Amino acid sequence: AHDWVVHAASIASPTFYRKHPLETMDANVHGLRLLLDRAVAQAASGDPLSGFLFFSTSEIYGDPTPDMIPTPETYRGNVSCTGPRACYDESKRYGETLSVTFARQYGVPVKIVRPFNNYGPGLNLHDGRVLPDFARNVLAGRDVVMHSDGSPTRTFCYVEDAMVGYVRALVRGRDGEPYNIGVREPEISMLDLAERVVAWARDAVGYTGRVVHQASEERDYLVDNPNRRCPVIDKAVEELDYDPQVRLDDGLDRAMTWYAGTPAPAGPT
Repeated sequence: AHDWVVHAASIASPTFYRKHPLETMDANVHGLRLLLDRAVAQAASGDPLSGFLFFSTSEIYGDPTPDMIPTPETYRGNVSCTGPRACYDESKRYGETLSVTFARQYGVPVKIVRPFNNYGPGLNLHDGRVLPDFARNVLAGRDVVMHSDGSPTRTFCYVEDAMVGYVRALVRGRDGEPYNIGVREPEISMLDLAERVVAWARDAVGYTGRVVHQASEERDYLVDNPNRRCPVIDKAVEELDYDPQVRLDDGLDRAMTWYAGTPAPAGPT
């Protein structure tokens, strides 16, 4: 028997879920269903779970309209069900529906978190997401390559703050409820992020490169890519006492220092 269950098993990098769409959907749907069924069976044996946490994603919002930035949990999304990101976005949306249904029908104490762009030590340099890509470039002495025009914006939540939010959602959250876990500000462009990484590298390792724009070799790299992503976190603040502390520049310094001092593992495929 188990007291707590956390379903965080997923391919979450766009580079890799586009390569492995079926595996991505299986983890987000079939893997989740197995755990939820197990929770029901355990409760029927007289030993119910204390809590169940499903890791959803801010991607379930798709590309919000400007009037829905920042984005609250009540926004229903602007998501393609057939695009190259749909394997991830839609399977996470279905995972939320599955979780809520089990909470209502069987009383499974499942809570849902929607992460907004976590970063920090431990995120693989070959992950394929923006900060590891930038870090890999500067630490190799290469120019920082941007595969967009640099205008899309994001808010970035340091891993330490994110983990506090996730644990509090598991322990304090209401059953069947979703919670945005991220930071309100700054909402920065990808060009701004790249320039901050370059500035850090110049001071820390004598970096002499620059930011360059280059089309991705992935044909679908920018298809359905959200233009802006920024959360409303009032629900988590009020119900979970969630209070992210790490400022972006401090978090970037910690992350980049870790990357600089940690041997890079082999890249995934």
